[in-house]
Amino acid sequence: MRPNSHAPVHAVAAERQRLDKWLWFARLVKTRKQAVRLVEDGHVRIDARRTGVPAKSVGPGDVLTIALEREVRVLRILAIAERRGPHRDAQLLFEDLTAKGPAEFQSGNRPA
Repeated sequence: MRPNSHAPVHAVAAERQRLDKWLWFARLVKTRKQAVRLVEDGHVRIDARRTGVPAKSVGPGDVLTIALEREVRVLRILAIAERRGPHRDAQLLFEDLTAKGPAEFQSGNRPA
């Protein structure tokens, strides 16, 4: 028998997760298959390095640059989810670092 065989298996793995799974859980794509295709087609960067591997491990602190159909999003991973939940829960998984459009600067409201 292994020592600590009753310890939760997901304790270490909970800090990291497959990239395609995280994209789906964060509701950036509608299906896991779309997440796989997005990564395989080279539309995702992790910390500024392009990856084509859907099984690449990501975790809190990693910064993703994602070229979606009509926009490019820059997101910092804040958490890993155990399942795909509602939209409000998915929003807690990341911080959106995407630069604001030029309209933000025209009115004199500069981001801090």
